[in-house]
Order: sequence, then structure tokens, then C-alpha cells
Amino acid sequence: MNKLLSVSLAFLALVISLPSMAQDRGVAKPNLLVSEIVQGMPKGERHEVRVLTATLKPGDKTLFHTHRFPVTVYILEGAFTLEMEGHAPVTVKAGQAMVEPPNVKMTGYNRSSTEPMRVVIFYVSDPDTPFLDPIH
Repeated sequence: MNKLLSVSLAFLALVISLPSMAQDRGVAKPNLLVSEIVQGMPKGERHEVRVLTATLKPGDKTLFHTHRFPVTVYILEGAFTLEMEGHAPVTVKAGQAMVEPPNVKMTGYNRSSTEPMRVVIFYVSDPDTPFLDPIH
């Protein structure tokens, strides 16, 4: 009787664990990189979603500029240093992401003297809104 009970309990444990084992194999799970509450998103009924890429060679920088809506940046390779008016510089490395706030004057740099920096940029705006507004 003890052997039958042991086998039954082992079978029950296997049946109970099968759904969790099935979920672990071959199921993609997202990895949260950044979560931030933002202000300044488009309020219209229609939005334009843009995904852009950029490469900054060693020593390159962006224009001094603002964005009308938040910009999400994901670094593929290298490191990106962002200087925003009124904030301390922020450096984001490969595999990391950040959100750039709207209506803040900023410029970004690849401070490396040897390595390029590659980035993917996600931008949601009102249709036909410029990606950035240069500051002169």
C-alpha cells in the first residue's frame, strides 16, 4: 500500500508540475529594460509611430535640440552620453534604455575615441511632427 501511495503521489506531483514546465520551455518572456511615467504624449486621435536607427562614430555628437514628445532610446552598441539642460549628464550603455523628456534642450555624444555607438529610437508623435527641433 505504501508503494502505491508513493507512486500516486509522484504521479500527482508530475501532473501538477507539467503546466509550469510547459510554460518554461519555448515561451518567450519579455525583459523589462525601462519603465517610466511620462508627460507630454500626443493627445490626438491619431499618432505616428516611428522606429529609427542611428550610428554615431567615435567623437560624434547630435545637434543641440528638443523633442516635442518623449523619445525612448535603446543602445545596441557602445555608450551614449546625454546632456540635458538642468540635469546631470546620463550615460547609457549597450543593452540599456532611457526615455528622453519632451521640451528639454539636449545634445548627445559618443564619448569613445575608438568605438562606434548604435542606437534604436522609438518616437510616438502627432502625425507629421518633426522628430527634433534644432536649437540655434
